[in-house]
Amino acid sequence: MKIERKKRLLREMLFARRFEERCYEAYVERNIGGFLHLYPGEEACAHGVLEAADFGKDYVITSYRDHIHAIKWGADPREVMAELYAKETGVSKGRGGSMHIFDVKNRFMGGYALVGAPFPLAAGIAKAIQMQGGEEICICFLGDAANNQGTFHESLNMAKLWNLPVLYVCENNHYGIGTRIDRSTAVVDQYKRVSGYGIPSRQEDGQDVELVYKAATRAIRHVRSGKGPYFLELMTYRYRGHSMSDSNAYRARAEERMWSKRDPVIMLRDRLIEEGKMTREDFKNMDTEILDQIENEVIAFAEESPEPHVSGVERYVLAENDPWVRGGVP
Repeated sequence: MKIERKKRLLREMLFARRFEERCYEAYVERNIGGFLHLYPGEEACAHGVLEAADFGKDYVITSYRDHIHAIKWGADPREVMAELYAKETGVSKGRGGSMHIFDVKNRFMGGYALVGAPFPLAAGIAKAIQMQGGEEICICFLGDAANNQGTFHESLNMAKLWNLPVLYVCENNHYGIGTRIDRSTAVVDQYKRVSGYGIPSRQEDGQDVELVYKAATRAIRHVRSGKGPYFLELMTYRYRGHSMSDSNAYRARAEERMWSKRDPVIMLRDRLIEEGKMTREDFKNMDTEILDQIENEVIAFAEESPEPHVSGVERYVLAENDPWVRGGVP
């Protein structure tokens, strides 16, 4: 990977980390309400995979831990934060919140609150691509616990049967809410679970953005060439609990310390320093610039944006598009 790309990815991942940490603070300040699922520790997954994809062409869909995927795929961080603040300027006009980030102009097809919901939706998007003869693909992110849903097996069966252009990416953070994977899943290595459907798969270190990028490049090349679906499992770890209501009391401190030594941001920073392409002072300055940007642009935009007006409470509801409501002919 070229040095300039490494530096850009480092900045993007550091921005993602600081963005999520500021979300945490805003939630504690009660500026963000409802559910909030944060991404620190997993940054190399979204950035490595989407760096290998075709921006503006491919479709991306994920679950409720979705802020960073959307931003990496082109969503304006200010609009994402405004959505978390439930403001009219948010990507979903303040109606969706944290779990429903959506940016159709960049083909980010949403985060979804239902565990396992994106699997069949991704297959449907891929089927539409196939029927229209397009060259794009659909990339579907989900956590390891979602793979115990029936939609996982049903969708992968159809994806292989129809040879759909879809890449399934499992961000295996080892926990389904507070339950460790080996207590809930018979086959812990998720990439092995798709062998019954004849889908090629690979397991990779999800903390190393360069390795993720290489693995994703191979996977995307396979899917885009018309060879059908691919399953990529990325071994990662979330540094915070499942959501803001999670006390995180179920994890051993020794386990957390072990994974903290493999922080994706710090690993890439140290690699650049060892290669003589960056100094610790460069990194510190980058961090300061990012913190200023988040506070003075992202947070300021969200705080200054207007609340949705009560007169628009019925907007964006399906009923307003119903011909019966409009007095037309069904």
